[in-house]
Amino acid sequence: MSTLMISILISIVIIIFVVIVFAAAITKGYSYKHTVDRLEDNPYLKSQNEKNDADQRELETNR
Repeated sequence: MSTLMISILISIVIIIFVVIVFAAAITKGYSYKHTVDRLEDNPYLKSQNEKNDADQRELETNR
């Protein structure tokens, strides 16, 4: 076998491997069950609401 033929075969094997890994990742991504948290359970909104309440209280006391 020539060097060119060996290079082509190695390239084809690498391409097939990449396609298989890509297909597996896409399949796994689509099979993942996505969920959405309720707004009441979001700790960032709670701290933001508390911060807004504190800012409002501060504005009311400065008036």
